[in-house]
Amino acid sequence: MPKIHWIGIIDEKEIEKYQKGELNFKAVKMKMPKTMNEMMTKALPFLIPAFIIMFSLMNIKSSINQQNVVNRPFILIGAIIGFVLLLVHEVLHVIVYPKGVNAYIGIAKPITFVALVSYPLSKKRFIIMCLLPYMLGIIPLIAFWLSPAYLTELNGVLFGMACMGMASPYPDAYTVYQVVKQVPKNRRVQYYGDDIYYV
Repeated sequence: MPKIHWIGIIDEKEIEKYQKGELNFKAVKMKMPKTMNEMMTKALPFLIPAFIIMFSLMNIKSSINQQNVVNRPFILIGAIIGFVLLLVHEVLHVIVYPKGVNAYIGIAKPITFVALVSYPLSKKRFIIMCLLPYMLGIIPLIAFWLSPAYLTELNGVLFGMACMGMASPYPDAYTVYQVVKQVPKNRRVQYYGDDIYYV
């Protein structure tokens, strides 16, 4: 488990100073969006599969049970819980790093939760690190599917949590796509400053 430090609210420009580990001089910089806004925009297509899965499962469950299985106002409550769990999302990113590595968790203005670590991981481990927060969507989604149809309030909360948990990692899914596309086998991948490198 790495050493986790809470850094509070920071400016996007400060991200670079918290992500400055030791970088091998042979490291190759990946081609990635230059700003957080550009990253969020380019990653948007990765939201589509998550919402197709979510709403397909809700419609299938409603169809099987021949009733509306979700009390819609409770979806908002679940989404709020899911928003609070974004801090857990960031912790899930950093737990894959080795013991003793410094990991910084905070909020980049205006309101983007961030986990900042600069340490080389194997390509496989880096991908796991990126995708681990999907658990915050998968677990409530399974609970929603298994929950009785008549518990519409609970189903609404679980569905809202699942929506947030499945939607929030979409930039991470985009990063995984780029890592798979750009990084050769048996390389290590590392955040450094505002960029991602492999060596």
